[in-house]
Amino acid sequence: MPIYAYKCSSCGYAQDVLQKVSDTPLTVCPQCHAETYAKQLTAAGFQLRGSGWYATDFKNGSGKRNGTGESKGSDSGGAAKTDKAPAAAGGTCGQGGCSACS
Repeated sequence: MPIYAYKCSSCGYAQDVLQKVSDTPLTVCPQCHAETYAKQLTAAGFQLRGSGWYATDFKNGSGKRNGTGESKGSDSGGAAKTDKAPAAAGGTCGQGGCSACS
């Protein structure tokens, strides 16, 4: 259940009230009994910080991240690579010699 902040515009009394979303808002001030008690607009009680969790996270299978919060294999554009580069001539692909393997 969310906690709502109420304040009386007559006497200034303020109170936080635990209510269901479906409950009717309170209108009568418990302090002065005037019908000027109203919900206040308040900020959310939590914050989402960091890079977040996206469908593109950990696509390379390593599950490790570097110190900047980006995936280890991500490019500077911020988008995850979905297709590997074609194999390099000379048989270095699969051995860590080409950009697709690193």
